[in-house]
Amino acid sequence: MDVEKTVREYIDKTVHLSLGTSQDNKPWVCELHFAYDENLNLYFRSLKSRRHSEEITTNANVAGDIIDKYGIDDSVVGVYFEGTAKLLVAGEEQNLAAKCLRTRLRIEDDIVAEASDDKEHQFYKITVSNWYVFGRFGGSSGQKHKLEWNGGNKS
Repeated sequence: MDVEKTVREYIDKTVHLSLGTSQDNKPWVCELHFAYDENLNLYFRSLKSRRHSEEITTNANVAGDIIDKYGIDDSVVGVYFEGTAKLLVAGEEQNLAAKCLRTRLRIEDDIVAEASDDKEHQFYKITVSNWYVFGRFGGSSGQKHKLEWNGGNKS
């Protein structure tokens, strides 16, 4: 199975992900709209005051999944990831995140200007270290396949 190809095709079909963070051994999960770049870095916007944003500042390790809706009788399929997240400051990375988010989510507002206000939505980047696919992606149900990504360098 070509895990990278499967990840790329699958994540292009949905715009939300579940993001897991933790602090003091207390896990948290939230739903976010996302975009991605050619190196499969994930981008999202959030307020700094949100629990997941606050937890990223003290523990950058995150995990999550990207799963499209399915019914009871449907085969379960999904894409999972592990990585690190960070708040982006003004500059090249923030501009790339804005471009990816604007294009993918069809945002017309000036989201870069909005991010200049510390109390408004900020840009975050998840650098994925490992991708996983699970389910019936050309194989039998229940198989899990791993792509060790390491910042864009497959291993």
